[in-house]
Amino acid sequence: MLMYLLAMVVAVVGGTYAAVPLYRRFCQATGYGGTVQRRETVEEKVARHGTEAANRELVVTFNADVADSMPWKFTPCQHQVKVRPGQSTLVFYTAENTSKEAITGVSTYNVTPMQAGVYFNKIQCFCFEEQRLRAGEKIDMPVLFYIDPEFAEDPKMENISSLILSYTFFKVEEDEDEEENTASG
Repeated sequence: MLMYLLAMVVAVVGGTYAAVPLYRRFCQATGYGGTVQRRETVEEKVARHGTEAANRELVVTFNADVADSMPWKFTPCQHQVKVRPGQSTLVFYTAENTSKEAITGVSTYNVTPMQAGVYFNKIQCFCFEEQRLRAGEKIDMPVLFYIDPEFAEDPKMENISSLILSYTFFKVEEDEDEEENTASG
């Protein structure tokens, strides 16, 4: 009985010391409690996928639309680019407010074909952020992206050689009070 109790005490004390590092690993693996998960970097993925990702060339075509109620001119600065999985690429879109008043817009995006969308990673993008342009103002907006190197090894992506990144801008309806504050300030 004494040996059994002694073994229990050793197990509890040992478990206490092991709890902190085990809990830390659990949190890092699952992201529990807001802990940052350790993820494989793009460079590590490219190295792991080797030459298959480096040799696969894809064409990304850019599209830009505006909603009917939006008096903006919105265009991609380049029609298409050739990329390889894992390669970071910077492109620009231009938006111009053609009306005589300040307008706030917000854009959404999609990737076609849809099954390739999970591999399309935007590092920097103007999407889902309100963009306010004064009357006649014109701005260039960057999109920094890469195609995940795992794209090259997915059998469902084998016959896909081109993607389309499409943005649509919508007018944000503003409160009258907000418009008055903007006009007077």
